[in-house]
Amino acid sequence: MSLAAVLLAAGRSRRMRGRDKLLEEIEGTPLLRRMVERILAAQIGPLAVTLPPRALDRDACLAGLPIERLRIADASEGLSASLRRAARWAQDIEACGLMICPADMPDLTQDDFAQMAASFSADGPPIRATSISGRPGHPVVFPTRYLPEFSALSGDAGARALLRTYPPFLVALPGTHATTDLDTPEDWSRWRETSGQPRTEA
Repeated sequence: MSLAAVLLAAGRSRRMRGRDKLLEEIEGTPLLRRMVERILAAQIGPLAVTLPPRALDRDACLAGLPIERLRIADASEGLSASLRRAARWAQDIEACGLMICPADMPDLTQDDFAQMAASFSADGPPIRATSISGRPGHPVVFPTRYLPEFSALSGDAGARALLRTYPPFLVALPGTHATTDLDTPEDWSRWRETSGQPRTEA
C-alpha cells in the first residue's frame, strides 16, 4: 500500500473580493497547478484534488496532470465535506495513509512534501507539519486506521477534533512554509513583497 495525498481546493475564495486565490499566478503558473506539480514531483503516491461541482477555470489549469478530481457537491458546508470525501477515496484505493494539504500555501516545496512522507509511519500516530518555531500548520498525515472517523466530521473545523484526540508527531519545516496561507488580496500583496514575486493588479 502507498501513501495518498489530497489537495483541498473546493473553497470559494470568499475573502478575495471576486478573485480566485487558487488561480493567482506565481512565476506564470496558477497557484493550484503549482501546488499539484510540487506534490507530484515529491512522488508520494496517488494524488486527488477536491473541487466544487462547477469549477471550469480550476479544471482548466489542471489539464494533463495525473490526478483524481473529487467533486464536492456539498462544498458549501465547509472543509469537512472535502475531508469526508477524501477519506473515502483513500480507503477505496487502499492507501496506507492520507496526506492532507490546503491548496493556498505557496511556500510549501517538493522537499517539504517529501519530508512529510518520509516522516510518516502507517503504524505510528498522525503527523503534522509546523513552522520552524513550532507553530502547527500543514500538511497533516493520517494513517488509514483513523480515516473511518472522518465520516463524523462536520462544518468548517476540519480534523481539529481528531488531532486533539490523537496528538500528532510534529515535523518542523523551514521558515513559515507550514503556516503561510493566502486568503485575501492583502495577504497576496504582502507575500509577493516579501518573496520577491511581481505584484498583479486587482
